Amino acid sequence: MIVGYQLGILDQSPIFAGKSAEDALQSTIHLAQKAEQWGYERFWVAEHHQSQNLAGTSPEVLISHLLAKTTTIKLGSGGVMLQHYSPYKVTEDFQQLTLLSPGRVELGIGKAPGGFSYSTRALRYGVGSDIEFAERFAVLNQLILDTLPEHHPLYGAKALPRPKEELPVFLLGASPNSARLAAEQKTNFVYAYFLNSQKDHLQKTLQEYRVIYPAGKFMIAIAVFAAPTQEEAEQEAADYKIYKIHTESGRSISVQSVKQIEIYRDQTNESFKVEEQTVEMIAGSLESVKTKIDYLAATHQIDEFIIHTPIRNEAKRLQSFALLSKLTKKGKVRN
Repeated sequence: MIVGYQLGILDQSPIFAGKSAEDALQSTIHLAQKAEQWGYERFWVAEHHQSQNLAGTSPEVLISHLLAKTTTIKLGSGGVMLQHYSPYKVTEDFQQLTLLSPGRVELGIGKAPGGFSYSTRALRYGVGSDIEFAERFAVLNQLILDTLPEHHPLYGAKALPRPKEELPVFLLGASPNSARLAAEQKTNFVYAYFLNSQKDHLQKTLQEYRVIYPAGKFMIAIAVFAAPTQEEAEQEAADYKIYKIHTESGRSISVQSVKQIEIYRDQTNESFKVEEQTVEMIAGSLESVKTKIDYLAATHQIDEFIIHTPIRNEAKRLQSFALLSKLTKKGKVRN
């Protein structure tokens, strides 16, 4: 039987040891081109600020360049951190990209800050808006659909020019609350399984979404690493960890290294606790990985996945994406 998933790639433009930010962005371009050749459905780029390990700060700028370097693959943000920005400007940016490349642009929205205290303050400097995320997300969708209600303070504002087709919007999250927000706004949802791999939590989130918006698209972002042998894959993926920072004010922030915890400590006067979490990375030979993705797909009725591969070896990471491409709907692997 031919495998039947739609697979996408989430690339955070990692800066590998001994390489520069320029090298990282060139690697992102190369990976996007290879992903298109290999048959991946979509390629999303991330937003992180003041990071020494990740080079992607502006998804809309990077997407614009990638559109010029590829021809068919869908390109999107994973995601734009809307808490920092005007929904109107984000709508304009992504509608402009859609006008330039119809049918190829997707807008993924993230709730996290994409950085710590210093960069967050800098991003908000001069903006002067304390509008909550849920309101920002609602306004974004109303601007895209041109449905701002008459009583809204922004009524009369239109994001022009409008593309002929509606811009696909995805909310990224890992909780039932996020899924509910996406469902209420009738947008697609991507569950960040690579940050929270508790299967009961995933199922609860999925149910929350589908009860409200059964026609919506629910995708799962998973941490995956494939290698020629099971032993090699498990050895390379052994250090994958997630640390949850719980602040005194009640916020939770997920980081992926002890160094990031130290950076956060240097940028805050608020006390916090750190919880090390066991999060599943699906690592193994291609057939082993396939078995685990098959299980997720069958259990939760999912046929679209976004692959995140936080491996610090560039060549092995690229090889993993090449192997995993055989699991796409356009792939050749058979049972």
